[in-house]
Amino acid sequence: MIDIYTLSLEALSKKLAEWGEPRFRAKQLWTWLYDKRAASFDDMTDLPKPLRDRLSRELTLGSLTVEMEQIAKDGTIKRLYRLLDGQLIESVLMEYDDDRRTACISTQAGCAMGCVFCATGQMGFGRHLTADEIFEQAVVFARDLEKRGERLSNVVLMGMGEPFHNYEASLAAVRRLIHDLGIGARHITISTVGLVPMIRRFADEGLQVKLAISLHAATDTERSALLPINRRYPLADLLSACRSYVQTTGRRISFEWTLIHGSNDTPEQAHALGALLSGLMCHVNVIPLNPTAGFEGDPSAPARINAFIDILASYDVPATVRIRRGIDIDAGCGQLKAKVLKRGNSVSGE
Repeated sequence: MIDIYTLSLEALSKKLAEWGEPRFRAKQLWTWLYDKRAASFDDMTDLPKPLRDRLSRELTLGSLTVEMEQIAKDGTIKRLYRLLDGQLIESVLMEYDDDRRTACISTQAGCAMGCVFCATGQMGFGRHLTADEIFEQAVVFARDLEKRGERLSNVVLMGMGEPFHNYEASLAAVRRLIHDLGIGARHITISTVGLVPMIRRFADEGLQVKLAISLHAATDTERSALLPINRRYPLADLLSACRSYVQTTGRRISFEWTLIHGSNDTPEQAHALGALLSGLMCHVNVIPLNPTAGFEGDPSAPARINAFIDILASYDVPATVRIRRGIDIDAGCGQLKAKVLKRGNSVSGE
């Protein structure tokens, strides 16, 4: 069966024409899919019943199968999906008091970057996702929210995988988020660990999409220990690309900084970071570490976080603490998949 979300409007029109349907049916169906965000073909009430029946027989509304779901006290929803080939990926829906509804979606099954504090990086690389598989994660949450009378407002490519390692599919999915699902470009963020050539390429795309860089350390020695990609693209090259991005796009760049107690939350690191970013149009998102089983580290205490931010302010580098969502569930990148895989290995080993 064909996943209907893989069809363009032109392809959908051609398919329906082959079935002898009038031309306007494709537009009707498209409206149900992406404006009304119908969860089933039966919900498409202004389509003739015979057409709805045929759609149900020959097409599917997506290809993702929910393997596991967790819901946090703060309303955060974490899902583990199984793909058609058996690969597992994660998506998260985060709800905020200002009515933002943000989907955090994956671009790869696993990740090849090897960041030591990330559960996904610890499990290694599976494969790239297709643009349709990336896009569908947002569609599913948009459908769920539509049932509740709410709208998906933001999408961040910050789930499993490195979006710029899967550049073509990630950008194709972003364009579909904008043009098909109607998410404003400025409400979409792509996060990268710092693939310098792709940052430079992204600057020339002409998109108003936000860019976030996972930084986490202000010296090459310390960053290379946390993010192996830094050995290939050291800080001087990365910051050069970031300055070029800001100059080309006129857009502010964000830096992600996971605060690890006694490691990168010291005054020395804060001063080094302030000096590194001084004069660059940017913002630092400070994120207390979400602990994982494969990394021995603890999140910073509030007093250390505030001191860190104050030091950055002395360099005119703005920083805020990102509100952590889903702390009481496995909401961190790769954590739910890691738990399921560990459980499976335990069962198979008995």
